[in-house]
Formats: sequence, structure tokens, C-alpha cells
Amino acid sequence: MHDAPAKIGMKPSHPGEFIREEVLNELGLSVARAADVLGVRRATLSDLVNEKAALSPEMAMRIEKAFGVSMDTLLRMQAWHDSYTMRQRAGEIDVKRFSP
Repeated sequence: MHDAPAKIGMKPSHPGEFIREEVLNELGLSVARAADVLGVRRATLSDLVNEKAALSPEMAMRIEKAFGVSMDTLLRMQAWHDSYTMRQRAGEIDVKRFSP
């Protein structure tokens, strides 16, 4: 996959949105039930699917094992989202290019 959404000015989706819409909603699962299936706290999963927390590699593996969604795909989504978000804030970082 590539960063096409970022190149055309589209904000990449947070993986939590994808998990909420394409996994939980499609399977008719509540956050509480999905958290139970995944072996995590409801609040932890809620923060992820409400885009308040980043997806960890461990959570991505749990989702892959439970629901068959590729861990690698989910982590790429997180990386794209993080990269886009940081590029939007690049002006806040006061660092000059190193010149030997």
C-alpha cells in the first residue's frame, strides 16, 4: 500500500474508525462484547474505536486473531494516520536542518 490519501490531501482514517465500522458494526458487536472477545478492558477498546487512542501492535494482533483482520494492514493505517497528523503539526517543531 502507499500513502495516496495523504498525497491528494485526504486525511487517512484512524484504524479505530475502521474497526468500529467494518468489524464491530458489521458483526453486530457492542464495544463491551468485543472487548470481552479480545481480552481487554471495555474502556481500552472504546478509546480506540472512538479515535482517542492509537492502535498498539498487541491490540492489532488481538484483532487479527479474533476477527481475521490483518495486523499489518491495521498498523499501516495507524502509521499513515500518525504521519499525516504530524505533518499537519510540522510548523510547531522548531528544528533546523543539520549542516556539517
